[in-house]
Amino acid sequence: MMSTRMTAGCAAALACLLAGPVSAQEADAQAIVDALFAAGGNKPGVRASGAKGVCAKGTFTPSAEAPSLTKAPHFAKAVPMTMRFSMGGSNPGISDKAKPVTRGFAMRFTDTTGDMVFVFISAPVFSTKTPQQLLEFARVRAPGPDGKPDADKIKAFGTANPETTKQAAWLNARPVPASFAGVDYWGVQAYTLTDAKGAAKIVKLKTVATAGQLGLIDDELKAKPDSFYADELKERLAKGPATFDLVAVLGEAGDPTNDSTATWPEENRKSVKLGTIAVSAIEPNATCDANTFDPVADLPEGVAGPADDPMFAIRSPTYAISLSRRAAP
Repeated sequence: MMSTRMTAGCAAALACLLAGPVSAQEADAQAIVDALFAAGGNKPGVRASGAKGVCAKGTFTPSAEAPSLTKAPHFAKAVPMTMRFSMGGSNPGISDKAKPVTRGFAMRFTDTTGDMVFVFISAPVFSTKTPQQLLEFARVRAPGPDGKPDADKIKAFGTANPETTKQAAWLNARPVPASFAGVDYWGVQAYTLTDAKGAAKIVKLKTVATAGQLGLIDDELKAKPDSFYADELKERLAKGPATFDLVAVLGEAGDPTNDSTATWPEENRKSVKLGTIAVSAIEPNATCDANTFDPVADLPEGVAGPADDPMFAIRSPTYAISLSRRAAP
């Protein structure tokens, strides 16, 4: 059992939305998916989040140190990968130039024993702490009769729930990435890695772009079309694989594991390179669209998500509902 610091939560009903922080109330997965779609304009045949994206394939090659942290077979030998880079949100027409929007990196590692799936974003924190807070966060962003969300309601919600402003502040403080392959991605939730002897370590996972942080200055950004990531990645891969280091940042006593809006001080932490992800080629969208990247259901022995973070648990049912809606005629 984690400490009290690691076992709290918050949320609130819409009636209390502008009055104060949300209370500990569970949200329905269907309601969350509906709200996410509404925020993006209820476009058909897309994901509730990450509607605009690029499917790719590659290989993961584990480091010599990886087996010392986890007994998962995916870290014992090189394995093939399917992955998808995306823009946050359910609007497939979102501009690649949008700044306070996370870029996503979903990855499936395939082994004969089964799959291992992670879903990372280009910020070290998620936008909300609980499913109920996510529901209200999405609801205030639904467009009104004029096709735009109410800026005053969004501001009031952020004032009442300041933890929900951390992600946008982090993104706004940095340039728009010039490439899906030129930015780091974080698994915002804590994972437990267990080795063959049963020793367990709590970590946060991230991918570090070998190309470095490739940001666009204002003039470069203005010159870009609204959709440039797919072509940029295709051109980049024609010259060779795009690579990332998969890194485990080791947790310490007192680190929160129940709050996806909380950061760990990475600069003061020991980290272990688990291996190298090599993105080799673009894949047809159908390859990634056939099922969902479920980071809850698809984890091998030796890798476990947090038991006390409600934002991790809610992923599986919301992803399943989003998939069924996407596949509906």
